[in-house]
Amino acid sequence: MEQTLVVVKPDGVARGLTGQIISRLEKVGLKLVAGKLIQATKELAEKHYPAERGELWEGIGQKTLKNYQSLGVDPQALLGTADPKEIGKMVRVWLLEYIASGPVFAAVIEGPHAVELVRKLAGNTLPFLSAPGTIRGDLSFDSAYLANTAKRAIKNLLHASGTLDEAKYEVPLWFTPEELVKYERTDEKAMR
Repeated sequence: MEQTLVVVKPDGVARGLTGQIISRLEKVGLKLVAGKLIQATKELAEKHYPAERGELWEGIGQKTLKNYQSLGVDPQALLGTADPKEIGKMVRVWLLEYIASGPVFAAVIEGPHAVELVRKLAGNTLPFLSAPGTIRGDLSFDSAYLANTAKRAIKNLLHASGTLDEAKYEVPLWFTPEELVKYERTDEKAMR
């Protein structure tokens, strides 16, 4: 059994998609073991998107550059740099601002292979590239180009932990152990 963090971001909450997003995760047999509607503080945002994760931010910068290349866009002209580290730092600032800009629904989802399953169901972090049938592919169309042009985070509806280690770091940021509930869903025996 794995637990993973899912945060329905301000765009998902504002569009009234929280229930639909959680429902899609539950329909495959994953279990909601904690959930709350909260306003993320600046301190929580800083811990959730720590500056020390340099490889993450450089990777995000690389993804942005690859996306720009496929669209024939000059990152230097649009962002003032083509350095993936600098682009990643910009994106981090936008993410910090965005996650704290409105209410979010934070949840802990549990089940076998929960981290990987939630990521598959969520779709590509760039909704523009998400396959139909995924949450982002069906409910969003944003892209790095649209977001970076507007100097904002990508509105991709939800955050989902990327790895089991990331989930083990993130869940305690958002929830105390007392907030995690143990119970058995009626379909769990059929799924074993």
